[in-house]
Amino acid sequence: MEEKNLEPLPTLRESIFKLFRFVSGLGEYGALIASTAKATLKKPPHFHLILKQLYDIGVTSLPVVAITGFFTGLVLAAQSFYQLSDKGLAGATGLMVGKAMITELGPVLTAFMVTGRVGAAMCAELGTMCVTEQVDALQTMAVNPHRYLIAPRLIAGTFIMPLLTIFSMVMGIFGGYLISVFYFGMAPSSYLDPMPMHISMFDLMTGIIKSFVFGVLIMTISCYKGIKTSGGAAGVGQATTSSVVISYCFILFTNFFLTVALNIFRTSLSKLVSDSA
Repeated sequence: MEEKNLEPLPTLRESIFKLFRFVSGLGEYGALIASTAKATLKKPPHFHLILKQLYDIGVTSLPVVAITGFFTGLVLAAQSFYQLSDKGLAGATGLMVGKAMITELGPVLTAFMVTGRVGAAMCAELGTMCVTEQVDALQTMAVNPHRYLIAPRLIAGTFIMPLLTIFSMVMGIFGGYLISVFYFGMAPSSYLDPMPMHISMFDLMTGIIKSFVFGVLIMTISCYKGIKTSGGAAGVGQATTSSVVISYCFILFTNFFLTVALNIFRTSLSKLVSDSA
């Protein structure tokens, strides 16, 4: 009887090597952020480089962000109305759409769309520059790659992500309004009036803070994976896929901790204000 070739189990040495490589990668990622911040503070990148990235990241992402937010609002409103109408709570449809879009779905879905559309392209562009030795050519000309390549993308992405997120929120609420009023027959006031009473400025700030953090994560992870690319065309593909997957995981991971931390802060602040009063 022929023996089946079984793959050997990972050895302790391989596990230690993988752990070391992970920790080393975190260190390189932190060093990249520190070097970029240092280079930016020492000599900010030219404004036209930032302006180009603002257009590439922000303006060209508007259609996909609009479609995502609009149809998410449609689905939220439809599901909310179907679930609540038989309980006599159809008037809460607009509140549920607004709350979900502002605090959770708006920031997360916008980050996902920007990662898939902009982050992947950014990583592939920088990776191609690395494997074709264009980054080395910049260094030989005394041009800092961190200031010239990474800083404009980081500044533009960090600034434009909250604006894209707000746009997604508005499109989601608008989509929910259309289906609620023109399909389900709700009164416009029934959809819109509960929002100012139950959606606070803190909810809006929660979504903006999340989008700001997501922007930093997307830009830095995509640039890091791109600038560390090696292995030719195959390496560019692997780095691009890896950057998207890692960005998605970090967005979801960070979203959970930001939600918990911000709500704990809100509870503590409310308690402090009530005690002082």
